[in-house]
Order: sequence, then structure tokens, then C-alpha cells
Amino acid sequence: MSSSHGEDSSASFKIDTTKPHPARMYDYFLGGKDNYEVDQEAAEKFIKAAPEVRLAVRANRSFMHRAVRHVVAEGGIRQILDIGTGLPTEPNVHQIARAIAPETRVAYVDNDPIVSTHSMALIGDDDTDTSVALADLRDPRAILDHPDVRKLIDLDQPVALLLVAIMHFITEAEDPDALLATYRDALPTGSYLVLSHATGDLHEDGRKDAAAVYKSATASMNPRPRARVLDFFGDFTLIEPGLVLVPDWRPDEPSQPDTPPIGIYGAVARKNG
Repeated sequence: MSSSHGEDSSASFKIDTTKPHPARMYDYFLGGKDNYEVDQEAAEKFIKAAPEVRLAVRANRSFMHRAVRHVVAEGGIRQILDIGTGLPTEPNVHQIARAIAPETRVAYVDNDPIVSTHSMALIGDDDTDTSVALADLRDPRAILDHPDVRKLIDLDQPVALLLVAIMHFITEAEDPDALLATYRDALPTGSYLVLSHATGDLHEDGRKDAAAVYKSATASMNPRPRARVLDFFGDFTLIEPGLVLVPDWRPDEPSQPDTPPIGIYGAVARKNG
């Protein structure tokens, strides 16, 4: 994979250091260094309003790890499309998948040029089974037709689509149902959707003050109730245990009794027809 990937399309994706970016804030919550002062300030405000956020993002990543292992080991998936991948945090999706099936192909997509640059550097030129595309979730056709996606992802064969902690940055005005229908319709039978989404269901304040921090960011945060998140799976079949809080999705170990509630739902669903 050459480091030139994505440069032709990056003109419309500028690095904006005047506004916090969700990917860089997430990186800060995880203890990463790929963020700016504007991201750090916003993240600290979020932490004040939702002190559990650092535990939550770690729980969300653990859910993603378990979900990827499941679709590869149990579902037989050998190609993964990860949209809104965020800044690289090891182990990454391709590392998790290839620990089980070394031939798994992974296409990463994000709309932050910093994510794209860092991901490419991490992957290296000799990895021909991983690509990074600079594109936006809100433009499904641009992603599904992107040359760096299409060279790895064969839409005639089952795909795992990862939308991990990304849909809550889509407003209702942006019609998340239509967006998701486009992605679901593009996937063949036997494909999987792995999705997690922030919710205010668990906290009396609905974490409204925390979500408001994102009003100054490049994307707003829109926590949704469980029933609304369930809509996003369409007619895909949820696998056990269904749509649950991310720590409760097939945990590797029992949860600690003193863990604060984690306001993120997650599920894995299969396209059967």
C-alpha cells in the first residue's frame, strides 16, 4: 500500500485544529497523544459531565474486539469494512482478525486526515490486505465505490461492516435510517453489521451536558434510546444476546460490581436474506 493513497481525495478533508474532532477526543479519552489542545479542552469538559467516559471508551473497544473475533471465528468473515475507524489504537481490527484468519482483508475509512495519515504509517507499504480511505459515513456511495475500498472488499462475498461509536455523530436531520439502509442493501447475504451507539438511558440527566460539549466540535453527539438504536439494524438478525450495553455483549470475564453504568449499546447482526 503506497503512502499516496487518499491524497487525491483529501482536498475536501482539511485538518481543522480550531474545532475538536470526535476521533481526536476519543484518542484523548483512551490516553493517546494524537490530539490537539482544542480536543483536550473539550474532552476534559466531557469528563467533568460524564466521569465514566474513559471506562466507557475502553468498554466500547473491548466490545469491538470481541465482535470482530466472533464474526471472523464463528461467522467465517474474511473481509471487514470499518467506517469511522478513529486513530490507531493497538490491537487494531486487522490485527485482531488476522490472529484468527491471516488472510482477512480490512478497509478502514475515516473523515479525519490525521486518522488517515497515522493509519497508513502504521500499516506500512508491504501490507496489501489493508487499506485506508479518506471519506465520510454520510456519503455511502463515495465509500462503497472508493477504489481503496473496492480493491479489497468484494461486495459479492460476505462482509462485516463495523460502525463502532460512529452513528451517534449523525443527526436525525441527516437521516441515519436512509444512510444505514444504503449500507445494509449493499451487503450480500451472510454479512454482519457490528454497531455501537451512545445512549442517555442510564443516567438521570441523559448526559445532556456531556453531549453538549460536541456542539463546538466538527460533529454533534446525539445519544439515542435503545428502541431507536434497534431501528438501525433493519431486518438483520441480531445474534445473542441482542442489543445490550457493551460490557454485557459476550463478556470475556464477569463485570466488576463497582463499575459505573456504561451508556453505550452494542450488537452484532447478520443478514440472512
